[in-house]
Amino acid sequence: MNTVSGGRKSIVKELLTNRRIRAREVRLIGEDGEQLGVVPLQKALQMAYERGLDLVQVASTMTPPVCRILDYGKYKYEQNKKERKAKRGQRVGLLREVRLRPKIEEHDLQAKIKTTKKLLEEGNKVRLLLRFRGREVIYPELGWNVLRKVAEASKELAVVSSSGNAERSIALILSPVSQKKSKETETDAKT
Repeated sequence: MNTVSGGRKSIVKELLTNRRIRAREVRLIGEDGEQLGVVPLQKALQMAYERGLDLVQVASTMTPPVCRILDYGKYKYEQNKKERKAKRGQRVGLLREVRLRPKIEEHDLQAKIKTTKKLLEEGNKVRLLLRFRGREVIYPELGWNVLRKVAEASKELAVVSSSGNAERSIALILSPVSQKKSKETETDAKT
């Protein structure tokens, strides 16, 4: 069963605690991890209450079920903390957008190239979106030249994965080169 806390779904499953445990005997583990053996449920509950902790059923498929004496609130907090840390580590590369104009000045173009490189180094995909205004649309080669300059400047960090035309814009998507490939090319260049 998944729990919902604060509007977020949690993978941490609810465990049976204290009076919700329905076994006659349980294999008991103390708060320090020591094995206390198979004891009747009432005795296990009494031991947990004397220590000011909860009796938590951690393995219900075993015979008798395995229960542990611990602070259940603290346990759930630690599990949620581990889950958040794991999610933070598995961030997938986002698709970020850099907008350009066909008549962009050289200094501004260098600033956009710098931004693009930074995004690619972070592991994000970058969509270069060039928009035309008014009669600029009749000169698409100006737009492609600008996009080509940005792609050339960041060729060591990215590869062009797709490009496309719309009525008033053109787009180019750059995907970051994997770290392994870039390290391999560095070692090949050194030898």
